Amino acid sequence: MKDSKITVQGIDVRLQIQQDFDFICITDIAKKFNPVPTDIIKAWMRNRNTVEFLGTWEMIHNEDFNLVEFDQIKMQTGLGSFVLTIKEWVEKTKAIGIMAKSGRYGGTFAHRDLALEFCSYVNPVFKLYLLKEFQRLKAEESLGQQLRWDLKRELTKANFFIHSDSVRENLVPMIDWNTKKEAIFQASEADILNLALFGMTAKEWKIQNPERKGNMRDFATIEQLLVLANLESLNAELMRLDYDRDVRIRVLHKAAQKQMDVIIGSLPVDRIKKLIE
Repeated sequence: MKDSKITVQGIDVRLQIQQDFDFICITDIAKKFNPVPTDIIKAWMRNRNTVEFLGTWEMIHNEDFNLVEFDQIKMQTGLGSFVLTIKEWVEKTKAIGIMAKSGRYGGTFAHRDLALEFCSYVNPVFKLYLLKEFQRLKAEESLGQQLRWDLKRELTKANFFIHSDSVRENLVPMIDWNTKKEAIFQASEADILNLALFGMTAKEWKIQNPERKGNMRDFATIEQLLVLANLESLNAELMRLDYDRDVRIRVLHKAAQKQMDVIIGSLPVDRIKKLIE
């Protein structure tokens, strides 16, 4: 959900991703309740509860938040002369939770937490409908991500059985089939492919990426997964021809480099990417 929108009670509300946060256009929301949406936003920003809420959110999420300036602003809230624009708030406090964008497609965008607080100020009923619609969109997005992940993983499975059968028939003694010894052979050959394509074994990748769940193939690009499928077939044939491990690694590595150079930016790969984005 980089740039999208949801329709809530008959109005379109724009959504954006900023620094991995979901932002909602509160200008679009304000238009439903006032022909001059900036008036509602200005009134909201003058409210002491608003300032305290914004400040607390920033203290939780923003390590660069300027507490000195925040305290100065908070002391002025409630005065008849107090006015606070989005631009002033951001410039003085280095806030990241709300921003004003200029231009034809501009407006004030707020982190979803702050946007929902704005809805509480404007119209609590609208807030409920906005929340439900936003949750629906995120659920659809999550499902789409799962489907894209499944499609990427299926690419690597295309030649998996060819490769595993070749390992069994050419490297594993028949007495060790379907045992832990065969699993060791299979893992070793999988790492030959990993070395040829990624430049490291599965264990080495895991050590370098302890916070990531899964394995390196789960985080591979479409190009890498396509090449991996080809390397599985190539390695299966090299095993059948009785090439030793070192020779196979060299041949596979050269093949991986060549294939990556050819397919990166190619039209078919770009089409695949569009299908799963």
